[in-house]
Amino acid sequence: MKIVLATKNKGKIKEFKKVFSELGWEAVAISDIAYVKEPEETGKTFEENAINKAKYYSKAVSMPVLADDSGIIADVLKDRPGIYSARYAGVHGDDKANNSKLVDKLRLYKENERSGYYMCVIALVWPNGKVITAQGKCEGIIRDFEEGENGFGYDPLFYLPEKKCTMAQLTLEEKNKISHRGKAIKNLIEKLKKL
Repeated sequence: MKIVLATKNKGKIKEFKKVFSELGWEAVAISDIAYVKEPEETGKTFEENAINKAKYYSKAVSMPVLADDSGIIADVLKDRPGIYSARYAGVHGDDKANNSKLVDKLRLYKENERSGYYMCVIALVWPNGKVITAQGKCEGIIRDFEEGENGFGYDPLFYLPEKKCTMAQLTLEEKNKISHRGKAIKNLIEKLKKL
């Protein structure tokens, strides 16, 4: 099976390609097969954004498309950054600025008050309109300093107490086993096996 990945994020593409290659599926980035203008994210939830994005690209390329929407949520900030994670500081994909803003927002809180979680919702949409969604969650502590060279986004700030390291200190294989995206993919694969 060949699926199109509706993302330009190199970190996500690498993660998705690895997982789907192990299933014997070919995953290709949207940018490798067509130029399609990015849709606006107008959903109010991760699920709405993932479904809307997958439908948009599937209609454009007439192939099954996988899209995800994910982000980090600091418990004390209620639902923030949430669906705005990638553009939290204003510019989409500016990891350094996003991380700085989150650290600044949490500055008044002690480490034990900086609990949070990553959330990911994946939508797989076929050209005939069929939709499958799956989600995953990973809980941890949002630190006020970065550690680790792997991963992307908020990974250097996101500390996993059970692993005694940040998400950015894990190998890709380790990350895929416990991350929000890894769990969402696992849940999606379970659903696909039942089809």
